[in-house]
Amino acid sequence: MAKIPLSRDRAWACVMLNLSVPGWGSLKAGRKFAGIGEMIIVFAGLFLLFVWMLKWMNRVVQSELGNDLPPLPAASLWKWGLICIAISSIWTVITCISLIRDARACEAENGKNAPPRLSDLPKPPKL
Repeated sequence: MAKIPLSRDRAWACVMLNLSVPGWGSLKAGRKFAGIGEMIIVFAGLFLLFVWMLKWMNRVVQSELGNDLPPLPAASLWKWGLICIAISSIWTVITCISLIRDARACEAENGKNAPPRLSDLPKPPKL
């Protein structure tokens, strides 16, 4: 599957979108595997952190009510959540760098076929 040629402006828009929601900018740039992978991993990490937070808040509420305390939530939940988010963030940054490089290469390739600008032509001799 061929990648969508990107202009520099579109690439930067995809980078900003990718940094706000990992994977979204990659999908907009035509990188389906990277986009879906980044989204799945970041949402899995956020889900793990959310589950850990809910268990922790349940423990706090039970403590305030004077009930028996449930066991501490597993530390592996927040650790794996942060690891997933870190992996997705690293993958996102690598994809963003790739998008900018591809846009520059596409721009340079398209610039070779463009006619010369008038300002680049030599000046005619004065009489």
